[in-house]
Amino acid sequence: QVNLAESGGGLVQAGGSMGLSCRVSGGTFRRYTVGWFRQAPGKQREFVAAISGSDSRTHYHASVKGRFTISRDNSKNTASLQMNSLRPEDTAIYYCAANSRTGGITVVDVENQYDSWGQGTQVTVSS
Repeated sequence: QVNLAESGGGLVQAGGSMGLSCRVSGGTFRRYTVGWFRQAPGKQREFVAAISGSDSRTHYHASVKGRFTISRDNSKNTASLQMNSLRPEDTAIYYCAANSRTGGITVVDVENQYDSWGQGTQVTVSS
């Protein structure tokens, strides 16, 4: 069983920065692709960023590219999302998720390809 736990959310002013972490337990971390998703009030959950397990290839949603950076430390079973130049529209609950189906080789941005999810952490960006 794979468990994920996010940390690092909170309140930040527009233009500021915030880092999120995702601690993963269970299984072999480097064989998981890790993704970050977010859900704003009244909206569907959407893809933010993903990173492969084997070679740390990354993929971003266009709305965050250049502002957010996803990374991972396989020695610590942890993935991170560094968010810079935050905007009010980045306000959402942020979830990390793990894809164990492809051995960490692929970078996927489809929600139903992820089989384990964290509980989420709230990020609020004030204007």
